[in-house]
Amino acid sequence: MKSSIITKLRNYFLAGIVTLIPIFITVYLTVVVIDLFSKIVPDAVNPNKYLPFKIPGLEILIALIITTFIGMISLTYFGKQFLLLGKNLLERIPVVRSIYSGVTQFTKSFQEEGSANKKVVLIEFPRPGAWAVGFATNETTKPISPKISDNLTSVFIPTTPNPTSGFLILVP
Repeated sequence: MKSSIITKLRNYFLAGIVTLIPIFITVYLTVVVIDLFSKIVPDAVNPNKYLPFKIPGLEILIALIITTFIGMISLTYFGKQFLLLGKNLLERIPVVRSIYSGVTQFTKSFQEEGSANKKVVLIEFPRPGAWAVGFATNETTKPISPKISDNLTSVFIPTTPNPTSGFLILVP
């Protein structure tokens, strides 16, 4: 009888830990992000420095507005020229060049419409009965091999822990 009570208490305790860990991590990361944004936003544009009370998360809203404004400026002629000048400068610095190139390629994967992921699919992979989430990225109009007469769809299946790598399979 005592062992069953101890077993139940242990199971309840473990269930509590499993329940609380994601909550604590989420709260912690939220606090860290808000603190980070409160340090990034200049005091001159941060109302929390002037108001008698603090509005939590206001820095995130201000950072979003500033980012949108910078994006708007970057699409003008002068903004594009300024970005080109900065790009040329960064591509001349040896270590920075490789970091900048990698980050640029990563962000362009979200911008380019031709290579953008079109839709999320559920596909039987890597064996029958096992299912994986993938992204249908492209449809072929010509057969890749003379043996395959169907039009094929390219499906990218990301791997963990690095979702930038994965499997590219062709599905009829």
